Amino acid sequence: MKEQIVSRVAIVILAVVLAAYGVYHFSSIAKDTLVSYIPSFLPGGDMWFYIVGVAFILAALALLIHKQVKLAAYLLAVLLFLFALTIHLPNFLHGGNSEMRQLSYINFLKDLAIAAFALYIASNSGKL
Repeated sequence: MKEQIVSRVAIVILAVVLAAYGVYHFSSIAKDTLVSYIPSFLPGGDMWFYIVGVAFILAALALLIHKQVKLAAYLLAVLLFLFALTIHLPNFLHGGNSEMRQLSYINFLKDLAIAAFALYIASNSGKL
């Protein structure tokens, strides 16, 4: 029973963080700084910035209300793996200065870790 409580608390913390990221995507401060990270090969430009914000909020809601958790967690993992491979890894490999490369490396590892946690949640969604 204690393990289930700890698991639920961890999932709620993740949901709160995801919701905060999602809301942040709708702020003007975030748009000015983060929109430059959208890969140029994606059609639609700035639209992706808002789609990601909505995706984070929907994933947070699914985790909080405990509905469609498996689907939400798998989709979140895919999204974060895509971020790691299409945004953070190229910025790490080709960053203009050492600070940019260091920040990209940290974000690469962070997204991989959160994606791994999302996979764990998805694989255990019936038990949590």
